[in-house]
Amino acid sequence: MKKAIIYTMALAGTMMLGSCADDFLDQKNTTSLNQETYFDSDEAVEAAIYPLYNYVWSDFNSKFSYGMGDGRANNITAQYSDYIYPYTNLNETSLTDGLNDAWNSFYSVVAQANNVVNNIQNYSSASVSKNAQTQGIAQARFMRGVAYWYIASLWGDAIIYENTGDLVNSYASEAPCRQADVMEFAIRDMEYAAANLSETPSQTGFVTKYSALGMLSRMYLSMAGLIKEGKYTGEQDQIVTNFNRGIRNTYYLDLAARAAKVVCDNKNLQLEPNYGSLFSPVAVSGEKPYYPITGSVNTTKESLFALQWIAGSTDAVGWGCTQQISTFFGWSTAVCDGTNWGGATYCSWDLWNEYDPADKIRKHFSCAWLDEYYPELNTKNGGYTYGVDDNPGTQGANIKKYVIGTNNDNGMSFKQSSGINTHMLRLAEVYLNYAEALLANNASINEAEAPDAIKYYNLVRARAGMPKKTSITYEDLRYERRIEFAFEGQYWYDLVRRGYYQQNEVVQYMNNQNRNASYYTASTKTYELSPTYVAPGSGVSTATESSLLLPYPATDQTKDPLLTHDNVKPYVFGDSEVDITKII
Repeated sequence: MKKAIIYTMALAGTMMLGSCADDFLDQKNTTSLNQETYFDSDEAVEAAIYPLYNYVWSDFNSKFSYGMGDGRANNITAQYSDYIYPYTNLNETSLTDGLNDAWNSFYSVVAQANNVVNNIQNYSSASVSKNAQTQGIAQARFMRGVAYWYIASLWGDAIIYENTGDLVNSYASEAPCRQADVMEFAIRDMEYAAANLSETPSQTGFVTKYSALGMLSRMYLSMAGLIKEGKYTGEQDQIVTNFNRGIRNTYYLDLAARAAKVVCDNKNLQLEPNYGSLFSPVAVSGEKPYYPITGSVNTTKESLFALQWIAGSTDAVGWGCTQQISTFFGWSTAVCDGTNWGGATYCSWDLWNEYDPADKIRKHFSCAWLDEYYPELNTKNGGYTYGVDDNPGTQGANIKKYVIGTNNDNGMSFKQSSGINTHMLRLAEVYLNYAEALLANNASINEAEAPDAIKYYNLVRARAGMPKKTSITYEDLRYERRIEFAFEGQYWYDLVRRGYYQQNEVVQYMNNQNRNASYYTASTKTYELSPTYVAPGSGVSTATESSLLLPYPATDQTKDPLLTHDNVKPYVFGDSEVDITKII
């Protein structure tokens, strides 16, 4: 384990794109490791994968993941945090904090994945097994596929490349490819991963075939809204131009259902019995937590893909590989070591108000509000009661998810380094993806029509202590996804996906949200919308169809004048490497 981490940190300097670089093509080399001689064993190939689970995602994870994923969707209110409120207010620019970091981070994933693929293919010695090479390439392509899914979802048209070195000299004249092509590229990477990854992880926390199939269920749901009908072959007339047509491509809905079902039916994958264990350093269910490759502690049987941060102080492990979300959500030194910047970061009024009164379990582990008791916090003093052991937030309920306490509570937290994983894909999502794919273009489905869809949908609800449903609609799924994954950076992408075929509905929904709303009244100790609040909220712009995409970062627009939506080109694909229908 220790040797693996050393390899990781060394390779991060040698091969990855620097997350602090001016743009995503700036590379750095801070060690003497040489890729031409490094790939001399299965262990070396496996170690080359490690940075793809943390370093390259760091700038995305620290602010943007929830700033955009929850802030834009109005799950979070943070009126003083410039990495959240521009997205909540719908008025970000090409210079907004976090935008360039996220763009660079995604392309750092792409570049590191490209390096891994190309170096394994070009520099593996005879002592490296064929299986190690295949698994290494498949994991790298999994990561590249995820990065391109984010890029396609956030910016639409974007630059596609498979060799960073070739792009460096031509970047100033590189036009973006069509959104449908970017999504197709992501899907092809993920299909390759599904066909070649092993069924069990070679290291705890590594992705598997089922991780790829689960991610494909997400990607196919996206693609179903972008392509008119049938399988996409790269033709312009296949690409959707009417984003209010009200239906999705049944070919991709069927693929989403089939991919999800393989994952759902795998008896070795299970929902974590206790929802709180997903975000805790100590398994609430009483089971011993699973220790992944980096020493963090909340990898469970439900985790299909998680960013895995190295536990320990930044002095010991350095920057770029530590979990910082806890710092940005933590509201006081009683619940977070040293630095805590979450005192004015709240669950939004809209999300708070949407919680079903029966949804107590998920609300407890997601939000912190007056008189709510948390035994895992402030343990030396018998636990922590919000608003009693500390002053309550002045605007609303704080965010509890990912806030795990101090080193005195768990022995692993440090300043700006809590050590727990960031969930990127959980089994619960695949269950709901399956239900959504089978709901398809129908207004509703019931147990008689789709018994498995209702079964898996209800498994997610059962863990939360919620009553069973015998039929479901889109609104049922929207609620379930919003509540289940609150503050995990997902809800915005649910809205974006809906916007591919119900655009006006999504824009209207955004304009009817109460953004930047305060809802805690100290004099009465109640949580209710402030009577002085005026919708849509201070500084909030009107949502339009353009609100569903982000501007390109100013730095890259300057360096590449062709990086605009007016210069879009098709990407030329070869034949598909994988017949996915033979896998699912």
